[in-house]
Amino acid sequence: MGDVLPFKKIRASERHKGNTLCRNGHHKWKLDQSQVFDVKQGRLVSRYRCRRCGATRNQAE
Repeated sequence: MGDVLPFKKIRASERHKGNTLCRNGHHKWKLDQSQVFDVKQGRLVSRYRCRRCGATRNQAE
């Protein structure tokens, strides 16, 4: 037997779940440990990445 395919149309609220908050500026920031030193500035930089959409922001310390 083959796989059962859903024939129900996906609602707009289910399709955009989690993205609405980020579009309105309410990101869920998490500290990203992959890059902590900025070579050009020569100092430590905290890099944050949003868990939902993947946007990044930097904060120099």
